[in-house]
Amino acid sequence: MSIRKMTIMALLVAIAVAGSTFVSIPTGIARAYPIQHAVNVIGAIILGPVPTVLVAFVTAIIRIFTGTGSLLAIPGSVIGALCAALAYKYSRKSWLAGFGEVFGTGILASLIAVPYAKLLMETSVAALFFMPAFLTSSTIGAILGVMVASTLRKSVLVKSFNSSLY
Repeated sequence: MSIRKMTIMALLVAIAVAGSTFVSIPTGIARAYPIQHAVNVIGAIILGPVPTVLVAFVTAIIRIFTGTGSLLAIPGSVIGALCAALAYKYSRKSWLAGFGEVFGTGILASLIAVPYAKLLMETSVAALFFMPAFLTSSTIGAILGVMVASTLRKSVLVKSFNSSLY
């Protein structure tokens, strides 16, 4: 892995962690952190699947240890990052990366979070309990991520990096 790619990954982790400190939206009993989802979409577009999943995982771990995320940050960010990156990899369409993030986090991760929460957090909830919060957060973040990534893709900086990133 190149130094450039690792530097971009570190910057995305820093943006996601800092963003979760300052930007959150109350959604019932949970809080939505859309910056994580925006970073997932941006990473999916400029980095590819493996680095994007690593960024999401490292960000989730840091957020858990700093208190800005619960254990649900892991499935909530990693699954969405994987779906966003795979959707972009096979389509090369930014909006599909956003859709992959919403589907991965809002649908898949919210369903996986139920047994995950029961096992690791000793919390018993209904099957669709996490879906509204996960969908809200991932939708806002995906829209933001697609907008930022579209702007970044037009910049000279990303054009010069893009050939060496994949």
